[in-house]
Amino acid sequence: MNVTFDALPPTARVWIYQANRPLTDAELAAVGPHLAQFATAWTSHGAALRAAAEFRHRQFLVIGLDEAVAGASGCSIDTSVRFVHELENALSISLLDKAHLAFGGAAGLELLERRALKLAVAAGTLGPETPYFDNTVATKAEMEARWPAPAGRTWLARYFAPAPAESAGAPTPA
Repeated sequence: MNVTFDALPPTARVWIYQANRPLTDAELAAVGPHLAQFATAWTSHGAALRAAAEFRHRQFLVIGLDEAVAGASGCSIDTSVRFVHELENALSISLLDKAHLAFGGAAGLELLERRALKLAVAAGTLGPETPYFDNTVATKAEMEARWPAPAGRTWLARYFAPAPAESAGAPTPA
């Protein structure tokens, strides 16, 4: 059954799919009924799932599921991934590519290739306070609390750690 995200409990499971570009107003308006239809028809072993689906920040498809009502099965997760593929084809976007990370920037949402992460940190264009959209959050509560979160407070923290000091007792160059 289709519900709004506000109606889902904090423990609701979420899946976040990041698009490779922002959707236009026309695309968002056109896709809305398809998101509602998916959430309404989504089932697990014949049981209706209490779910929500929406785009946030014009670029993230977020699917939420109240697992207290019924949990997702392997088949129902497969159904959701097929739906994501259908959206990719219908909108000519990529939602399943994990090669880019999303950050909040002065110009809005900015995507950065994973392999360019170290260079961006070294160049100072990405810092520990840069808002990072960690799409691996698992629950609605986590999403609301830390999506986005300062990059330095996520798994990216290791990129901002200071270089290790020379070990004690090691000879110093003359």
